[in-house]
Amino acid sequence: MRRTALLAAAALLAAGLVVAESDLTHDDAHAAPAGLRDVMLVGNNWAGTATIVDARTRKVLRTGIDFVPDKAQEIADIQKKPDQLAFYYLIQQGPGEGHDQYVDDMFTTNDGKYVAVSRPSFADVVWIDLAKAAAAGPGGSIGSIVREQQMDGYRTDHMGVSPDGRRLLVSDSTKNQVIEYSMVDETVGGKVVKMGDRLRTFPSGETPHENNYSPDGARIYHASIGKVYLPGDQHSIGPIKIGPLHDALKGDRWFEIVNNDDFSIASRWDMGKELAEAGYEGMSSAVRPMAVAPDQRFLYFQVSYFHGIVEFDTQAPDIDGKVTYTAGGIAEPRYGAVTRLINLPNRVPDMPLENYVNDSAHHGLSMNDAGTTLCAAGTMDDYAALVNRTTGGYKTFDTASTGHDYLKPYWTTEGLEDTCWISLSGSDSVAVLDFNTGQEVAYLPVGDHPQRIRHGYVPESVVSTWGPVVPGTVGGDSGSGGLINVVSGLLGTVIHLLNPLLPVR
Repeated sequence: MRRTALLAAAALLAAGLVVAESDLTHDDAHAAPAGLRDVMLVGNNWAGTATIVDARTRKVLRTGIDFVPDKAQEIADIQKKPDQLAFYYLIQQGPGEGHDQYVDDMFTTNDGKYVAVSRPSFADVVWIDLAKAAAAGPGGSIGSIVREQQMDGYRTDHMGVSPDGRRLLVSDSTKNQVIEYSMVDETVGGKVVKMGDRLRTFPSGETPHENNYSPDGARIYHASIGKVYLPGDQHSIGPIKIGPLHDALKGDRWFEIVNNDDFSIASRWDMGKELAEAGYEGMSSAVRPMAVAPDQRFLYFQVSYFHGIVEFDTQAPDIDGKVTYTAGGIAEPRYGAVTRLINLPNRVPDMPLENYVNDSAHHGLSMNDAGTTLCAAGTMDDYAALVNRTTGGYKTFDTASTGHDYLKPYWTTEGLEDTCWISLSGSDSVAVLDFNTGQEVAYLPVGDHPQRIRHGYVPESVVSTWGPVVPGTVGGDSGSGGLINVVSGLLGTVIHLLNPLLPVR
């Protein structure tokens, strides 16, 4: 069916017709231009490195690329400033689980020459010359950093890149704002703009988190998650509700839709209150990773402590028909309602909420092009799941079903050829699932604590200078046994093929 659709699209183009952007598949919209290679870019957060995988053959092209070659100087500078040093250790012992956070998110420029990297422990975003960084080997090259921008606050987090690749959004974690930067050199309205220039900001709640553009770039879907690194996770003590105290401790947690033309807030919801209106009392307001349906009407997202997915209809009438709250001075919209919950297995029912990593039960959600299947990272449950969007039926992928580790999945994103890419942060590996067949098609060791995975480009001229990855060093900086993991992955695939398929479509 997919091949037939592609042939039909080619026929339309041959007839001189134009395919609308909303009709483009993920492969069509993101396929590498001539001279560039489609890659899977994996950020190894604790190691401060990147692993680059061919997005189509799923072969590791390069690993251990140093994204913190200036680490010694950055730490020396932090140690001179007590306030920065305090936050450095707070990040290390809180969100970092005792580790420095060096690579949270990253996106390549359209020409594949540079990669923008958010580095939480250093509270900055840097633009790195990928060829220089890859050629430098262990320890990297400070010269590979061509631009650096400090946050106004003390930590960076998730980023987002516009559909045209011209703009980058960076969450300024402790300043309740999102900052926009340029990803290109250009002239706008007679003004020269350089790659890395700071442009605009829009307000967020406490600890701004994920940023996603609509396909046409007109809207930005953004959420803040609150102080997830602080205690006070319980909403009640026995029968006593402590919601107001919990809210005061965790801070403002909002989901908002931002108009990209002027960065005005089109809509802002407190999802904890929206969940309560729908009859789901005591659930968190912190919206974690999200997936937006192709119609841009329905949103699917994870919230703190919940083992599953929330469905939200942005066009449905407000359930109680009243303005029952304001969020940062903005009244609750007269539209938008939680329509259902999709429950997934809770494999740690006795785990205290305080032990959830950064309040996440699940952290990672994406959707296939057709909008029929969701891909969820079951972080605390050590599984990934393909979920039928209509029925809520699911199929899980874990150690038992695949034959190798699926420890602490931390992110999912839609990959090329209708696949889901998943970072397995506790296993120092990534997995690739096929949305159509419901099968795992790849399992690759990478570096220490892979976190964000993004599609990107690398010039073929650069890839051609990289020799083959030596067996046993694929995990490189993580110290994991590459060959053992590959053999284990092959065995797991055989085992998995013998298992009966559960319906996921």
